[in-house]
Amino acid sequence: MSEPLTEVLEKLYKLHESLYKLSIEKTTIIKENDMESLQQILKDEQTHIAAINTLEVERQRLAQEFLHSDKDVTISACIEAAPFEWKEKLSTLQTNIVDIIEKLKEQNELNQSLLYLSLQYVNMTLDMVQPKPESYTYGRPNQPKTPQKPSFTAFDSKA
Repeated sequence: MSEPLTEVLEKLYKLHESLYKLSIEKTTIIKENDMESLQQILKDEQTHIAAINTLEVERQRLAQEFLHSDKDVTISACIEAAPFEWKEKLSTLQTNIVDIIEKLKEQNELNQSLLYLSLQYVNMTLDMVQPKPESYTYGRPNQPKTPQKPSFTAFDSKA
């Protein structure tokens, strides 16, 4: 009766676990600043997310059939309605999925922080290398102009 539902939940768990492993790999790639590998990881993540979304739709359909309901149905509702022999398995799968999603969330937050710090570093480096634009403000016409400092350029034309 709930065998297809448990199979879908097991597949969901495996996909989330694989996505978690990708996020750990992404952390290493971000630290190494390997943009090509990062792009490939992002493509792999998108593939995983699409598969998870497809399985989630299937889980929802199976749960609705199991409970004979047209509403969105949770795993907890399925556990309550399941026969005794299926309750433990469904409960274990639910716990495993929640745990791996929590780990995935923490890892993604770490990756987001690393990317943010990397972006701050790039912006700081650009600010140090690029000259500041001159201020274009108006002054009194009868005041003598102050001598301007020569602007900084990265290319020395006199050489």
